[in-house]
Amino acid sequence: MHEVDSVARPADAVVSAWFRARRGIGEGDRGQILELLYALLQHHARLGWWLLRHGREDVARNRLLAWLALKEGRTPDQVKLLFDGSKFAPSALTAQEHALLVKLQGGAIDHAGMPEEVRLECPAWAAGPLRRRFGSAFAGEMAALLTPAPLDLRVNPIKAMREAMLGALRDLGLAAQASAIAPHGIRLDERVSLARLPMLKSGEAEIQDEGSQLVALLVDARPGERVVDFCAGAGGKTLAIAAQMNNKGHVIACDVMEGRLKRSAERFRRAGLHNIETRLLASETDKWIKRHKAGFDRVLVDAPCSGTGTWRRNPDARWRAREEEGLDNLVALQARILASAARLVKPGGRLVYATCSLLLEENEEQVAAFLAAHPAFRVVPLEEAAPGLAASAHGDHLSLTPARNGTDGFFAAVMQREASPPGEAANGPNGP
Repeated sequence: MHEVDSVARPADAVVSAWFRARRGIGEGDRGQILELLYALLQHHARLGWWLLRHGREDVARNRLLAWLALKEGRTPDQVKLLFDGSKFAPSALTAQEHALLVKLQGGAIDHAGMPEEVRLECPAWAAGPLRRRFGSAFAGEMAALLTPAPLDLRVNPIKAMREAMLGALRDLGLAAQASAIAPHGIRLDERVSLARLPMLKSGEAEIQDEGSQLVALLVDARPGERVVDFCAGAGGKTLAIAAQMNNKGHVIACDVMEGRLKRSAERFRRAGLHNIETRLLASETDKWIKRHKAGFDRVLVDAPCSGTGTWRRNPDARWRAREEEGLDNLVALQARILASAARLVKPGGRLVYATCSLLLEENEEQVAAFLAAHPAFRVVPLEEAAPGLAASAHGDHLSLTPARNGTDGFFAAVMQREASPPGEAANGPNGP
């Protein structure tokens, strides 16, 4: 827990590195450690509130003690037996720690005196924007973000069919069902070791939330087209797009992080997809973009964002320093990325802007500002772009939340480049 708090990396990356350095830990113990860690992250604000109430420092060890007392109902003497300083046990309790356990004994994790944002684990930087987004639905949406996320798979149609994959998963003793909307999606509602899923190693399936699958579906890439995934990251949506194209045409996966592109290339190979090229960009205004302006049928901009829609999967992301980074700075970066990527879209082509955010500032308002500055583009209403997803619309856009849709929170807008108005260059009013 201390490493997750002190290292500027996502919790899953920190945990993976920690386990790699401790290969002797068995699978059962690993599962228990992970479960405890994510429970502590999901209760971060409430545990901190209790520690502040009793004048204790909000550090990892104190949070663990508070969890054992408030959530597991352990007495001070029971905790003392766990913290005995032996080889594989935490160091012995101090007198101050024992006193804290005495004060917490008999309490519960939730308390009537907690502010609503604390009880719902909503960080201060996000409370205002999320209340503005959801209004009276705020509490229900925040509560949904505290529920366990399911494990969603996307079947790779280049290598397998969904019905056969469902049968293979059920043969492994897993309760698998077809996703509600995504045509290649499968949902597993139970916790499962990924080592039990051979289809991940063979490239027949990938882990991908159903909401993410639907965003990729909106790109509507056709065989033979030229497509750019502008912020490809680990390549999940790139894989789905290339499979839509039946391995025909050309997909370019771009990113500014070389390590991500190298890891994604291995995923592409495993999936049997050979119509993908990776392209490292120096920045969102890399010279490659100007050289290839108006050259692509489809461009996806899965922009870096606050990640508010993924909090049930990544609870540590709530507490990373957005106040210091600044939401305004993030919104400005998204605007620059979107404007630059738009130059790649040819007349008649489509630009899809997406985030895993729930905030208006990063979503609807970002799109409105882009359209105001780029009259060559128009929104394609969701009922026109993807009639099957119309029920998930918020205005003209795709808008998914855990409370409403059972997916991670995702936003996507489909825009089409029309013929340029007189006096406007093909790359927009802002020039190249």
